[in-house]
Parts: sequence; C-alpha cells; structure tokens
Amino acid sequence: MNHTIESKNKALVLEAFDTLFNKRDYAAAERYWSPHYIQHSANIAPGREGLFDLVRSAPPALKYEAGMIVAEGDVVIVHGRFSGNGRPVNWVAADIVRVVDGTLAEHWDVLQDEATQEDSKSGLPMFGDKFRE
Repeated sequence: MNHTIESKNKALVLEAFDTLFNKRDYAAAERYWSPHYIQHSANIAPGREGLFDLVRSAPPALKYEAGMIVAEGDVVIVHGRFSGNGRPVNWVAADIVRVVDGTLAEHWDVLQDEATQEDSKSGLPMFGDKFRE
C-alpha cells in the first residue's frame, strides 16, 4: 500500500471540492476534474460539465464542508455537508471518487437529508460534533 499516493489523492479531492463548491473557480476546477469524468450520481448530469453546470445554478450561499476522509488505492471517500444549496435542509454526503493520473475521473455519492437534533433518534449529529440549524 502506498500511503504517499493515498495522502496525495485525499489532498487532491479536498482541494478540488473546495475549488469548485466554495470558491466557484471553474477554470481552476478543470485542472482537478478529468475531461473524461464519469458521473454515477442520480442528481447530476453526465460529465464534468454536468457537475459544473449544477454548481453554476446553485445559490451563492452554497457551501461544502469536508469531514472524515479515507483513501484506498485510487479511491477516496469523503463524508461532507452541503449547505445553502436551495433545499429546505442540508445534505450530508458520502462522495466516492476514483482518482486517475492526478484528476477526479469517476464519482458516486450517497446523499441524505441532515437530521435536526429533534429528529435524531441517536441524539447525535450526522456530521461533525454539533447540530446545525
């Protein structure tokens, strides 16, 4: 197992997500997403442009926060929160990304509405260490 490559891949995914979702720097984001990007999400149109167009159409308040992140080989999984996305509640996401030649080449996700403290049967937040309203 090559920890150096996995560490680089984790850093790459975090930089890419911050560049696209928080900074909205589409020119810079093109360096992170492969032109042959494969999108498996049911919520996003195909390819890199489908993702970029989704972000372009999102409210200015859109924010991505990364939480836990793990890497194994060429796969990175990041647990994060999307807020300010124009929906009544935040999304908590597990984004699964395959990295090829230093770019994000393929993506899957698992999305869930973020529970409030009142709705959480465990009494614990789904993301981070505190509830967010």
